[in-house]
Parts: sequence; structure tokens; C-alpha cells
Amino acid sequence: MSCFSRRGLLLSSLFLLAACGFSPAYAPSGAGDALLNRVQITAPSTRAGFLLTQELESRLGRVPDARFELSPTILLRSTSSAISEDNVATRLNLLGRVDYVLRDRTTDTIVSTGSVDSFNGYSTSGTPVAVQAAERDAEARLMRILADQLITRLLAVAHSLPE
Repeated sequence: MSCFSRRGLLLSSLFLLAACGFSPAYAPSGAGDALLNRVQITAPSTRAGFLLTQELESRLGRVPDARFELSPTILLRSTSSAISEDNVATRLNLLGRVDYVLRDRTTDTIVSTGSVDSFNGYSTSGTPVAVQAAERDAEARLMRILADQLITRLLAVAHSLPE
């Protein structure tokens, strides 16, 4: 009896999902097609900017003469998240925010704007080389997280982009 009601619930949820107009973002005619190989990214001139651009281009493609231009602005700052008994920070949080503007290059109109933010932590206990490696790794992880969030935001508005 329990199995039957689960199957019925699953089947009815699939019908409801189809009825609401849901289509997968990465399906052949989904929202992902509206962005794939159609966005040129203006790379900020920092290491974080390079990492973010690399992550975005790996998902959107790298096209020099694209229809849309994405201009991200990256803001980073560190805060202490763990302090030892002798008042030394042993763990830092790297806070990041990306403000972005998606512009249609043919009409020079802004199609979408917004910001995404997240954080990542790393340990400051260890040798200076280990701390520097941990900081660089945290920055790379943070840029990957922010790129994922930015792509999700762009996919949400992709259905309204001009052809």
C-alpha cells in the first residue's frame, strides 16, 4: 500500500512539473543554449578576476565576437573566524562578492544586473608557504562558487534574452 501511494505521488508530481512549463536548462532548446557561446567576459585584471573568467568561460564558452558582454566586478575581503588564546588569527574567512552587468552588444542595452556573494575559509597556522598556498586555494574555490552562482542567475534570465 505504501509503495502504491509513493508511485502515485511521484507520477502526479511529474505531470505537475510538465504542466508548469518546466524545461531543463541544459536541454537542446533550454536556457543554456541562449548563453552558450554567446557571452564575452570582460576579465578584471587581478588573479581573482582571471580565476572567475576561467570558470565562466569553461561553462559559457570563449567567444571574441559574442552577442552579449558580461562585466563582473570582484570585491574581496578577509575576516578572522578563529582566534587563539594569544590573540592571533588561526583561521580566516575570505568574503567575496561579484557585481555583474550583462549587456547586449548590438543594442548597447543592459539586459541583466545583479550581484552574488559567498565565502570560503582557510587556516593560517603553519609555515608562510603553507598559509599562502591555503589562501590561494581558498580564493580559487571562492571564484568557482561565485561563478556557479553567477551562471545560475544568468540561466534564470536567459529565457528573456533577445535572439
